[in-house]
Amino acid sequence: MATEAAKTHPWHVPEPSPWPIIGTIAAFFMAVGGIWFMHDGPIYLFGVGVLILLYTFYGWWRQVILEANTDGEHSEQVKTGLRFGFIFFIVSEVMFFFAFFWAFFHSSLPILNNVAQAWPPAGLELIPASGVPLLNTLILLSSSATVTVAHHAILGDNRAKAILWTWITAILGALFLFFQAEEYIDATFKLSDGIYPSTFYLATGFHGFHVFIGMCFLIVCALRLKKGHFKPDHHVGFEAAAWYWHFVDVVWIFLFINVYIWGSSSFGHVAAG
Repeated sequence: MATEAAKTHPWHVPEPSPWPIIGTIAAFFMAVGGIWFMHDGPIYLFGVGVLILLYTFYGWWRQVILEANTDGEHSEQVKTGLRFGFIFFIVSEVMFFFAFFWAFFHSSLPILNNVAQAWPPAGLELIPASGVPLLNTLILLSSSATVTVAHHAILGDNRAKAILWTWITAILGALFLFFQAEEYIDATFKLSDGIYPSTFYLATGFHGFHVFIGMCFLIVCALRLKKGHFKPDHHVGFEAAAWYWHFVDVVWIFLFINVYIWGSSSFGHVAAG
C-alpha cells in the first residue's frame, strides 16, 4: 500500500489496482470468443468478454475520477502526464487509420500496386460525395465548433453553457451515426465484394466506431459537468474528450476527400499496373 510519505511529492503513486488484470481477462475472452465465432462457434464467449471490459471501464475510470476529485491526487505534474499520455494515444490512433489509408491507396494507385485492374473495380455503384457524406462532413465540422464553445465555457466557469454545448456536440455525433447507417443500408455493395468495399467499409466503419466512442466520452463529460467535477483549472477529462473529438473530425476530412471525393470521381478511376 502507498504510504503517506509517498504523497509528499507532486506525483501520484496509485494504490494496487485489480483493473489491469481484469481488463486482460476481458481481452482474452474477447480474442478467444471472436476467433471461435469466426469458426462457426457461438458468440456468447465474446459477449462475456465485452461485459467484463465494460465493467473494467466503469471501475477503472470511476477510480481515476475519485483520485482527481475526491482524493486530490492530480497535481499539475500529474495532469501534465495525463495530457502527454493521451497525446501518445492519439498518435497510436493515427497509425491505426494510416493502415486503412495505405490499403486504399495501395490498391488504387498504379505506382503502389502491380496488379492490373481498374480502380474502383468495374460494376460498383459508388456513393457520391455530394449526398450523405457531404452532410456528415458539415455535421462533424459543426460539432468541432460546438465542443470548442463548451471548452471555452468551462474556462469561463460557465457550467450551464458548457453542459448545453457538450450535449449538443454529442447529439451531432448521434446524427452523424444515424446518417452513416442510412448510407450503409442504401449502399449497393457489400464488404465481401472486393478490395474497394473492404477498404471502404473498414475505414469508414472504424471511423464511425470512433465517433460512437467519442460521443460516449462527451456524454460522460456532460454528466460530470452536472456534478461539478470540472473547473477552469481542473478539467483534463474534458480536454481529452475534446482532443479526441477533433481527431475524429480530422480523420473524417481525410476520408471525405480521399475515399468519397477522389475515390468516386473520374480522377479515382485509374487503371492499376
